[in-house]
Amino acid sequence: MRLTSANTAIVLDSTADLPDAADRFASWRVVPLYVRFGDESLRDGVDIDAAEFYERLRAESVFPTTSQPTPGDFLACYRELGAYERILSLHVSARVSGTFASAEAAASELGDGRVRAIDTETASAAIGMLALAIQRRLERGTSDEEVDAFVERYRRERGLLFTVDTLEFLARGGRIGKAAAFAGTLLHVKPILSIRDGEVVPVKRVRGERKAFAELAAALETETRDEPSFRLAVAHAAAPERAAELEALVGERRPHAELELVVTLGAVIGAHAGPGTLALFWFRDDE
Repeated sequence: MRLTSANTAIVLDSTADLPDAADRFASWRVVPLYVRFGDESLRDGVDIDAAEFYERLRAESVFPTTSQPTPGDFLACYRELGAYERILSLHVSARVSGTFASAEAAASELGDGRVRAIDTETASAAIGMLALAIQRRLERGTSDEEVDAFVERYRRERGLLFTVDTLEFLARGGRIGKAAAFAGTLLHVKPILSIRDGEVVPVKRVRGERKAFAELAAALETETRDEPSFRLAVAHAAAPERAAELEALVGERRPHAELELVVTLGAVIGAHAGPGTLALFWFRDDE
C-alpha cells in the first residue's frame, strides 16, 4: 500500500507536547493522557494546559499523579479518522507508560487493520520530531516498510539530553529508571539525563544551573552540524527564560539547521520531570 498525506493520518498522545497538532495538519490528532490532583482527573492539554498545570503545582500540596488513555479513548479517535486508509499511532515509550498498550488494544478492537501503533521509545518533542519526519515522507509517498525502517533508524540515531532541577519528580512518579543512581546527590548538583532504549538514563552530574546549561550547549556543538539536514527542538517546564537562551544559542551556532519545535512540557510530562526542566533534541534527516 502506498501511504500518502491524503490517505494516512497520524495520532499522537499528549506526551508529545504538541497540543496544536490538529491545527498543524488536518490529518493529525492528539489523544490526551490524564493528570490527577487528588480525586480530580483532568485531560492533559484539554482540561488543563501547561501554564495552568505549573501554577497549580506551585499552589497545591497534593502531588499530581498521571495515567494513560483508555483503549476506549483511542478507539473513539480512530473511528473519527474513518476516512483514512492507514493510521500511524505514535506513542511515548512503553517502558514508562501503558499508553502504547492502550493504543494496541484499541487497534485490535477496531479490527480492520488500519491502525499501526508504534512505540517511539522516547517522549516529548522527540515524538513530535518523528511525526514531522513521517509526515514529510507521506507528502512524497511512502510505505509501511519504509516507515518501519525509518522508525528503527530514528530510535538508534536521535539525540536527547535534558537537565532537571531535582530528581524528586521522576522518583515520585516511578519513572526515574537508571537515573536512580543519581538520587540523593548534594544540593545544587544538577543531573544530566537522556532516554535510551525507552528509559531515563544518567549521563553526568554537574554543579549549578550554568554548568547544566553548558552541557546542553556542548552537546549542540559536538552532536550536531550546521546543515539543513539537522533538525533540532527545545523543550522546557516552566523555564521560558532558559528555553529562550537555548533557542538563541541554536540560532547562533546552527543558523542553517532547522529548529523544528520549541515546546512547553505539558501536564503529564511536567508531572514527572518537574519545573525547571530544560531539554535539547536533535536528529539528522536528509528527507
